[in-house]
Amino acid sequence: MGAGGAIVRPTQGSNTIAGREFPQVTWYTDPGLRHLYLLLSTVILVSATNGFDGSMMNGLQAVDAWKNYFHPSAPMRGLLNAILSVGSIVAIPISPYLADWRGRRLAIVIGLLIMFVGVALQTASQNIRHFIAARFLIGFGISLAHGAAPLLVTELCHMQHRAKITSLYNTTWYIGSIIAAWTTYGTKQIPTTWSWRIPSLLQAAPATIMFLTIWFTPESPRWLISRDRHEEALSILARFHSNGNKEDDLVQYEFTEIKETIAIERQLDASKGIQVLWSTPGNRHRMLICICAGLFSQLSGNSLVSYYLTDILDSIGITDQDTQLIINGILNIWNMIIAISMAFAVDKAGRRKLFITSTAGMMIVFICWTIASKFAAENDSEPAKKAVVAMIFLYFTCYNLAWSGLLVGYTVEILPFEIRARGMAVMFFFVNLALFFNNYVNPVALKEISWKYYIVYCCWLAFELVVVYFLFVETRYTALEEIAKYFDGDDAAINVIEVNPEAEKKAKSEAGEVHIEKA
Repeated sequence: MGAGGAIVRPTQGSNTIAGREFPQVTWYTDPGLRHLYLLLSTVILVSATNGFDGSMMNGLQAVDAWKNYFHPSAPMRGLLNAILSVGSIVAIPISPYLADWRGRRLAIVIGLLIMFVGVALQTASQNIRHFIAARFLIGFGISLAHGAAPLLVTELCHMQHRAKITSLYNTTWYIGSIIAAWTTYGTKQIPTTWSWRIPSLLQAAPATIMFLTIWFTPESPRWLISRDRHEEALSILARFHSNGNKEDDLVQYEFTEIKETIAIERQLDASKGIQVLWSTPGNRHRMLICICAGLFSQLSGNSLVSYYLTDILDSIGITDQDTQLIINGILNIWNMIIAISMAFAVDKAGRRKLFITSTAGMMIVFICWTIASKFAAENDSEPAKKAVVAMIFLYFTCYNLAWSGLLVGYTVEILPFEIRARGMAVMFFFVNLALFFNNYVNPVALKEISWKYYIVYCCWLAFELVVVYFLFVETRYTALEEIAKYFDGDDAAINVIEVNPEAEKKAKSEAGEVHIEKA
């Protein structure tokens, strides 16, 4: 399950980089890290904008004023939801080059500006054509920001906290989702079009926070090094990882490993263009993981609830508007609690174990959900209706064990710097391709064959479990540049840093023996 063989687990209380152990740090007692993570907490809000959209569209489909204003048919509702993915797909070929062109921050700013235009047009929509066009622009802008934001986060984080922070990136989806769910619940009583215009306007709230703070967020030191701006990169690493001390051992090790690894990657990949993504067995493995992760994250049944919860509840006889909106709101709060909790467990539990447990759990629960839906729909069974609602909550508990946080957290870390932006673009392309399929097909399928449509997902989840088991590689306890060894083995583009013998001896005497565990 990878070329690297074994995972090196450092002694408790330490981190390992380039074969040397360093003491762990507590971020909230460290001024530099406190400052850094405060800034990054706004960068990760890109995903909140996506979450807001899904929950808003879910909620608006239960708001009478919105339905009476636009009168959308089932296929039109599919297009309204799918057009956001179309905008994202159109932007994806541009996003990696924009992120690599003038830095991660500028790419985020350009994406946010385009999204603001889309939100303004959506809020002011006079007919369904305006609404569709506005949502295309929103998707286009979000995609550009998505193409750079996770790169900036993972490339700025201290190695000890990288996995947790990058896993939190996608869990902010639920922050936006919660705000949208309860906003639509609160505005549904407004008798005018402001019952849906207010939620539409508030979709810009997470992006506004990002836009106001991105100017204070440092550029990626890895991007700066790739542009031969070494002194700026070293200053950023020192400022945030050692409170300004450029001579700090960890900062020097990070700086040297990043600089030399990027130089090696550049030599290997300079003449290969886009084909570098599949030019080696290691890169083909990475791309296959990115493609599967993108598809599985949206084709596991979760998009049924994310965009069409009202249809699911209607099909089992729960048709009251207030009840539907309350279920939507509570579900999103529950999802956020689970997703954030699991983001802090990725190093302790391991990526691979979480993916397998999550996928197996979803498959089992979805089978139960399908059975309960049959009895609720055909026999009008009250216990079965309650069981369906319970299964929805249990299903998302399983989903959030891994797929919410690790979709970005895992894929961004397995990609070397030189292909990171392009590799993430591939992953997001398949996310949006799956979303487009879901949003266009799901409402029609639910209307035509109701609960029988769930059987498709039960079979697909079994397939997903097999793929995850054989394809996904464990990466915990490993510095970002060193993850390449699990995919490329002896051919990994990792610089071997010469370790001072006295420093190594001292570190080992302080930290104890290094533990080994199988991937």
